[in-house]
Amino acid sequence: VQVVESGGGLVQPGGYLRLSCAASAASGSSFSTNVMGWYRQAPGKERELVAVVTRGGATNYADSVQGRFTISRDIPKNTLYLQMNNLKPEDTAVYYCNVQYAFKFQSKYLDAWGQGTLVTVSS
Repeated sequence: VQVVESGGGLVQPGGYLRLSCAASAASGSSFSTNVMGWYRQAPGKERELVAVVTRGGATNYADSVQGRFTISRDIPKNTLYLQMNNLKPEDTAVYYCNVQYAFKFQSKYLDAWGQGTLVTVSS
């Protein structure tokens, strides 16, 4: 499964961005997804969880983004979104999408990661 993020860029403090993540199979085979999430890694820091959403729609956010970011998904399209409002300089990082997926012949979910999209918050 391939995961491709988009929507990053340069934005001023207080601004907003919407990230998208699309998962697809190179072979064109259908697959199901479980938990999908956004993670980020700032320069010199470890990768951290930003937000996750289960197949049932339950969400979990890092304390630092609670109330400012909203995660959502389109299950039929295998697409994940992250609406980021009131951005702060400390939100600057490479944002990665993670997808738990399984083909019909697989008995457990596997992880797929995208290459990341850079978000820079600066005046």
